[in-house]
Amino acid sequence: MATDMAQHFTYRRLIRATLPAIGMMLFKSLYVMTDGLFVSNVCGSTSLAATNFAFPLTMILATIGFMLGTGGSAIVARTRGEGDEELARERFTFFVCATIAISVVLAVAGLVAMRPIMGALGAEGAMLEEACVYGGILLVGLPVDACQLLFQNFYATAGKPGLGFANTVAAGVTNIVLDAVFVALLDMGVAGAAIATVSGEALAAIIPLVYFSRPNSSSLRFTKPRVDLAILREACFNGSSEFVSNISSSLVSMAFNMQLLAWLGEAGVAAYSIILYFGFSFNAIFIGYSIGAAPLMGFNYGAENRAEMRSLFRKSLVVIGCTGIAMFVSTQLLADPLSGLFVRDEPEVLALTVHAFTLYSTAFLVMGFNIYGSSLFTSLSNGVISAIISFFRTIVFEIGCVFLLPALIGPDGIWYAMLVAEVASFSLTAGFAVRLEPRYGYWTGEAR
Repeated sequence: MATDMAQHFTYRRLIRATLPAIGMMLFKSLYVMTDGLFVSNVCGSTSLAATNFAFPLTMILATIGFMLGTGGSAIVARTRGEGDEELARERFTFFVCATIAISVVLAVAGLVAMRPIMGALGAEGAMLEEACVYGGILLVGLPVDACQLLFQNFYATAGKPGLGFANTVAAGVTNIVLDAVFVALLDMGVAGAAIATVSGEALAAIIPLVYFSRPNSSSLRFTKPRVDLAILREACFNGSSEFVSNISSSLVSMAFNMQLLAWLGEAGVAAYSIILYFGFSFNAIFIGYSIGAAPLMGFNYGAENRAEMRSLFRKSLVVIGCTGIAMFVSTQLLADPLSGLFVRDEPEVLALTVHAFTLYSTAFLVMGFNIYGSSLFTSLSNGVISAIISFFRTIVFEIGCVFLLPALIGPDGIWYAMLVAEVASFSLTAGFAVRLEPRYGYWTGEAR
């Protein structure tokens, strides 16, 4: 059954509407984590560090799918709210075609640049070779990766978040099973992990391509696309915050890797890799909620239902605040056993990971508000503010802190960098939310 976006959303309905998107993102993060589990336990910490070195570059290029997914879904949701269902379908089809074409070009460029970039970041020897193998295979699968990122957003806009979750589960199970076969049984190392990941992504892209190509019960399906470069620019502009956020997150990972190699060596990079896997999972909850809630806000913005916008906004703040507290407490209590899943025979790496995890996790208390704030302005078709929040949160605050704080307080400054950056970003996000509220009415229910 498709989600009725015109209904009033109580807490129960809101959670029910966003839970599939949360589950979809969370499960995706968990099957990415599976690569790390198999690689770290079968191949060792050097191979784990190599995958962490290569992964950010592939994510930077795949972000085109997330950008057109978030920016395009906001446009399609708004178009549906305005009552033009056929135009919404035409635009949806056009965004899918554009994503496929652009991602093919980016994949070729990435393959050419892979080795020089890995070397420039400091990878050498066995770590450089394994990073190039892992990253090269992921880049071959870039078009399907970009498509599955695109559809993660459009499932919610189509009123079928549950289908999106089921699709992600199927892809994740495929990845996990193939990880066990290629890495553990066939001893294919990082190449096996990469092939397993691309196979899961391919399934996650093919299923929606087939589903939306046929008559279905959702609000969207493929039709003759309306080629509209102006609307493509609007989608890119509107989704630029997520584009900036994802690219910046990858650049942040590269900056962390550089600093960790300088301050703590490969053990530091391996520890960060483990923390990132759990960080992806916690981020996935915030991102999934934002993906699920954004079409609801966008629909009501298009329908000019300010009272429901206010209700959605206030409830979202409560949900995100409670979730952040739960994340922080759980990581403080479970840092040791969670880290032990990845590290068994290297006590030095385990001790470093546990220590770093307890410091890094303080950022979860604030992180969700910044992710939701950026998504909020995207759903309101204000890509400028959304992009500013994302740019300052990552490029300015996170990268700035990861280079500045270690110089001031030593290696622990690397792990505290996220907390300081998120607090600074929260101040910026809250300032924009207060300043722009009179324009949209998401707090008072009245727009002026």
